[in-house]
Amino acid sequence: ADILCLSETKICRDELQKLEDFLPQYTHQFWSCAVKKGYASTAIFSKTKPLSVKDEIVLGVHESKGATKEDNGGKDQEGRFLALEFPQFWLVHTYVPNAGGKLERLDFRINQWDKAMLREMKEMEKTKPVIWCGDLNVAHQEIDIHNPKGNRKSAGFTDQERESFGKILDSGYVDTFRRLHPDNVEYSYFGYRNNMRAKNKGWRLDYFVVSEALMPKVRSSYIRSSVIGSDHLPVGLEL
Repeated sequence: ADILCLSETKICRDELQKLEDFLPQYTHQFWSCAVKKGYASTAIFSKTKPLSVKDEIVLGVHESKGATKEDNGGKDQEGRFLALEFPQFWLVHTYVPNAGGKLERLDFRINQWDKAMLREMKEMEKTKPVIWCGDLNVAHQEIDIHNPKGNRKSAGFTDQERESFGKILDSGYVDTFRRLHPDNVEYSYFGYRNNMRAKNKGWRLDYFVVSEALMPKVRSSYIRSSVIGSDHLPVGLEL
């Protein structure tokens, strides 16, 4: 791969020196680290030097339930956002906040995070199209989850999250995997409990979303179902 994106690295700033020799074929490595040690965080490794780098997202003022004091009107403190500008596109990699087992961050997720993401991408699109990827923590359609009826109130499949993600797509963006594979039942996440992967009981939470204008250049969008090593599977995009 020319570019590799990693979600939930849990790496903090003072640990980066230990990783100087990690994947040396990627000569340009960028990390967005959470303030809280061992939490969230993202990284992008590229063989090509980007034109610019953006590692923070302004969340906007909204006293949402589940938001921290820093979230309200501030910037992401959890290392969840990283964007690189290349000559032909912006690459935005995010580890989207989970709404929580009791949906305690649902309001924050849909009323701050999702709205901030759309603002950021629309601003980027003023100069060039956008590729948005990562663990987006939503199974958009019923085909994207093994048990839709039993998960209606589960984080990642609430009506509110699905509708919010749908609004982003309706604003000029394409879920590349679903556009190219409208009927494929494939998942990118399997819980560790109850041998879910062997039973193929999963969720499709990891995406490559692109600006509609970029879709004609997309050659493939796929899930690497044979890869073992995480509860999430790698997803890929080829232009």
